[in-house]
Amino acid sequence: MSQYMLISSRDPFECRETENLYRLAVNLNNNGHAVTLFLVQNGVMPARKSAANRKFAGLIRQGIHIEVDDFSAKERSIMEKELKKGINLASIENIINSLAKGTKTIWH
Repeated sequence: MSQYMLISSRDPFECRETENLYRLAVNLNNNGHAVTLFLVQNGVMPARKSAANRKFAGLIRQGIHIEVDDFSAKERSIMEKELKKGINLASIENIINSLAKGTKTIWH
């Protein structure tokens, strides 16, 4: 089993290509790999409780670990209490630590 970190920087409401990254996360997870989806920049938008996106909701149902860059959230006035259940704020350092551990990383 491999570990993957998928980094999403694009808002799925503006960029349909983001769905491909979500689909990849589900496929990797279904094949027994550990997957973390790390949201940065405009990629943080679907993590809000008020945001409705079926593909993103599917990631949560699949149990994929999702983290939101704290700086990106702050820049968009998103507070931790506004995030969907099970999604946490995290430091960008998590990406660096994952790279140092040899986690396979894909930035979209």
